[in-house]
Amino acid sequence: MRILYSHRIQSRDGQSVHLEEMVAAFRQAGHEVLVVGPGFYASSGFGAESNFIAALRRHLPAALAEIAELSYNIPAWWRLRRQASMFRPDLIYERYNLYFLAGAWLARMRKIRYFVEVNSPLAEEREAHGGLRLRRIAHGAERAVWRQADRVLAVSHVLAARIEAAGVSAARIGVTPNGVDLARFAGQPPRDPTRPPVLGFIGFVRPWHGLEAVIEAMGRHDQQLELIIAGEGPARDGLEKQAMAAGCAARVRFIGLTARDDVPHLLSRFDIALQPQSVDYASPLKLFEYMAAGCAIIAPDQPNIREIVEHGVTAWLFDPQDPGALWQAVARLATDPALRQNLGRNAAAAITTRDLTWAGNARRVVEWAESR
Repeated sequence: MRILYSHRIQSRDGQSVHLEEMVAAFRQAGHEVLVVGPGFYASSGFGAESNFIAALRRHLPAALAEIAELSYNIPAWWRLRRQASMFRPDLIYERYNLYFLAGAWLARMRKIRYFVEVNSPLAEEREAHGGLRLRRIAHGAERAVWRQADRVLAVSHVLAARIEAAGVSAARIGVTPNGVDLARFAGQPPRDPTRPPVLGFIGFVRPWHGLEAVIEAMGRHDQQLELIIAGEGPARDGLEKQAMAAGCAARVRFIGLTARDDVPHLLSRFDIALQPQSVDYASPLKLFEYMAAGCAIIAPDQPNIREIVEHGVTAWLFDPQDPGALWQAVARLATDPALRQNLGRNAAAAITTRDLTWAGNARRVVEWAESR
């Protein structure tokens, strides 16, 4: 199958991991894949973003910035049209982005199968957090893209329900959560249950990740636990200052960005892997990597997280409405190495038994595309 993978990603972060892993999985399965997206993306490194786009967002009034996003569809459509004429795809697979309509236009014009992967309800998300100005246009464009797609691929059942509520038939919605490449995690050293447990978090460090609560609890409780935070982001400076003020800076290590190839080795150092918070529709990439690495996972007890892990079997879930529940979970696992081992072993096994892999996702996408 020839797959044209269309995207509008401007930064190298978790989005790019998903894109590149899916492309690799399609290719490993023997399919031809042509990736079409912004020129900056192909030449940038992990953690980078377009300075031009970042400057536009800072300096343009919000409404004008959104009009610029809409205007991007014109050059994007011409680029997609030209590439499709040469490549002649059987499927357009698109990572959904707000105001991005070019793929839908091309699919309709050329009558090509069109799949849209949706990782979040972006109009709702930006309205809540990003000061969305062209609200009616944004929500209308989002619904138009979702409704035109032959199949909409949501990363969670919670998100799938929102897409269905927007007018998409349930028969055209599939659920493909994030995944992992198990080969990357083979051959890692075993953990030593006799040493003091190490807490860990990996990901871009943003205010909604909930690390403030972890550092605050480390400062209040007299425990010799170490916390490793791997990643960069706008919340890092504030977290470093908080750790200093709380008196636990010596036990909180900020190690910055970790290269993708080094992630498995890093996670082998985590005895307890943290997902302190999650938006209610997400499929957190870090959870799948924690599972593959055999970490004992602590995560909030909410529906989208329960789609991935099971309390007491593959993770230890806590009540996100209880301010003390997260640290109670940490204390429980920190004093029970046998429980940590069982959770980690079960989590790693679940990746295989449930096929929570990029290869599995790619196979399901192709099966849907081949079924008419």
